[in-house]
Order: sequence, then structure tokens, then C-alpha cells
Amino acid sequence: MLSIEDALDRLGEIVTPIAETEHTKLVTAAGRTLKNAVLAPIDMPPFDSSAMDGYALHDSVLDSGETTYTVIGESRAGHPFTGVVANGQCARIFTGAMLPKGANSVVLQEDVRRLENTITVSPDETIRHGMNIRFQASDVAKGKKLLHQGQILNDFHIGWLAACGVESVSTSRKPKIGLFSTGDELQDPGSVLLPGQIYDSNRISLQQLIRHHAVEIVDFGRLPDDQEITRNCIDQATQEVDLLLTSGGVSVGESDFVRPVVEEIGELTFWNIALKPGKPLAVGLIRDCVFFGLPGNPVSTIVTYLLFVNRAIELISGANPSRPLKLSAILTNDLHHSVGRREYQRGTLWKNDSELSVTTVLDQGSNRLTSFAEANCLVEVPESSGNLVAGSRVDVVLLSDKTNHIWSV
Repeated sequence: MLSIEDALDRLGEIVTPIAETEHTKLVTAAGRTLKNAVLAPIDMPPFDSSAMDGYALHDSVLDSGETTYTVIGESRAGHPFTGVVANGQCARIFTGAMLPKGANSVVLQEDVRRLENTITVSPDETIRHGMNIRFQASDVAKGKKLLHQGQILNDFHIGWLAACGVESVSTSRKPKIGLFSTGDELQDPGSVLLPGQIYDSNRISLQQLIRHHAVEIVDFGRLPDDQEITRNCIDQATQEVDLLLTSGGVSVGESDFVRPVVEEIGELTFWNIALKPGKPLAVGLIRDCVFFGLPGNPVSTIVTYLLFVNRAIELISGANPSRPLKLSAILTNDLHHSVGRREYQRGTLWKNDSELSVTTVLDQGSNRLTSFAEANCLVEVPESSGNLVAGSRVDVVLLSDKTNHIWSV
């Protein structure tokens, strides 16, 4: 069986980033991958401005004793004072307003006494050159790199680019992701189940996971347990999408036709992974389309998506792939594990005094979706470990309902 690290390496070898480039308006760019680095079109801030409400003055006139300044004007955000502040003068100024010419310090309004058109600064207040001023280009200078090629744009990136005056960015085309579920026993939620039938949850779960990426989802429906139909449908679908996912049909049962079809019309890069849940994961290429045959058990489908498909979508988008953020926690219950495969058990993580503690969900069956409903993390059990006892220190991977699902660094 292939280790998870080796499988990820092989995945990186077969995934080719999308070459097509699009100019994307900033307001629709969330989740898109930058095709080129973004350079600052202006200085930020674009002018010297006040960090506080107060008075802008020239500090060269400061001497012993109380110092009085004449108020000669006012500078508001968007309405700068156009005069020049000379010795013995000041201008009322508000947060974000442009610093008047001649001024090199801002004293806070609560640190002065104002009487009509004069202010008095107490000798107890030390005035320093540049105090309470946001200098032009102190955040970033024009022409400097704002974001790198391969970054996936998040909400904070977009706010930053907007502040710098960027209207549109160069991004990769959205990947097309196709989905099949397989099995005669599957029915849509809401329909009446006949004996031996179950509801199709995997395709819907995958749709919800994938939709947090900036992709185009193509739902191809369900495949019956028929090898010829499976071959024709997969062959046609791989001509329409960049990445195709199926769930089920990749094991060695008499009705498992997906893996043999991939080996017939494409090439299988790897199959068995030293992973629990999710050992029977078929990954390969059919022409230029990356193919994932995910296990049929719902928990296995989700775990293999988080570990492998999520990475493939980032790679095919041209993104710099992220790494799962792992935290160390104290296990509060005994955990059964057999040496040989790395296991990801669903768990609940919380802070107990100064320590992070984690309790695994009682039923870890790969068919039990309820284990995800009750979990906020995955407990990673190394392939070399046997049973773990309460009090053991373990690594956990946080589950998130945000864009990347797994918190990343």
C-alpha cells in the first residue's frame, strides 16, 4: 500500500495547472487563483495623514513652559487644508485626513486646551517628530508586490486590493469539476425507498465541499452497476471537465466497475492507500482529465476528499497548495488502532484550562455520517501506533466550515 505522502507526491506529478487566464473583476474574485503577482498601483497610504483626532502642528516651536498655537484651519477626511502650517500655528485635524504642509506632528485633542482660535499644549506632554502620523507609503510603496502568483484570493486579500485601487486581477480559469455517484441501490433524498435501497448522500456532500472553491460543478448524476454504461459515461464526462470524481465502485467486488474502466480507457496512477478510512482510492488520468474514484462509504468519501481532492483542486487551479494545520491535544479516552495504516478518527476538540483536549466520537464506522455531525476535528493516528490510552498526546487537524474546510497555513 502507498503511504499518504507518496500518494500526494504522485498526485502532484499528474496534475497540470490550467493554462487559460481570465481578467476577473475584484468583486467576483473570491476563491480565484492569481495567475500573476499583483503590484501596488499607488503608495499606501497615498499621503501623510493623521492617525488620531487632534491638531497638526510644527514641533520646532516647542520650548519650556506651556506652548500656545494659533488654529488657522481644519483638515477633514476628503477635505484637506490647503494652507501651510508655520511656527506657532496649527490646524484642526481628524483621523484619516491629509496632513497639512508644514506640519510634522499631531497632538491629540484630549492633550490640549482650546480657547477660541488657540490651543495650549501642556509641558507635561512630550511632542515628537512624526507622532500620530501615518506616513505616505508606510504600508506599501507603489510597485511593490501586494500578492504572489498562485495565491487563492480570500476576503481579506480582496479588501486589501480594493484599498490599493485594484479593480481587476489576472486569474486562472475556473476548473470544471464533474461528479458521479455509483450504485443501483442509490435514490435521491425525498424519494420512496424500496427494499435494499438507500439515499445518495455522497454526491450531495461532495457538491457542498467543492462549492467553497471557485469552480464550475457539473453534476452527471448516478451510474448504474453496468460496466458498459459506466465506461461510456466516464469516457464522455472526462472530455468535458478538468477533474472527475466518482464515489463507489473502486473496490474488488463483482459490481465494482469504476477501477477496471479507468485502467481500460486511461491510466491508474495509484489505488490502495495506507489510510483508514479510505483505503480503496483510485487516482489516475483519462486523457487530460484527472480522475478520482473515491470509496463508497460516506466517511471515507469525505476523508479522501479532504486529504487528496482538495489538494488536487488547488493544484489544477494553479494555486500554491496549502498544508493542514495540526495542533497537539490530550486524548481523553482510550483509542483502538491497529498498526499499518494512518487513521483519521473524528473527534471533538476543546480547551481545558491551559491544555487542548480531544475526545473521539464513539462510533468510527466509515458508514456513520453522524460522526462528522458531532466532530470539529480529525485525530491523526500514525501508521506505526497501536492502541492509545487516555492521556496520550495526539495531533489533530481542525475541521472548518470555511473556504478551505481544513484550516491551513
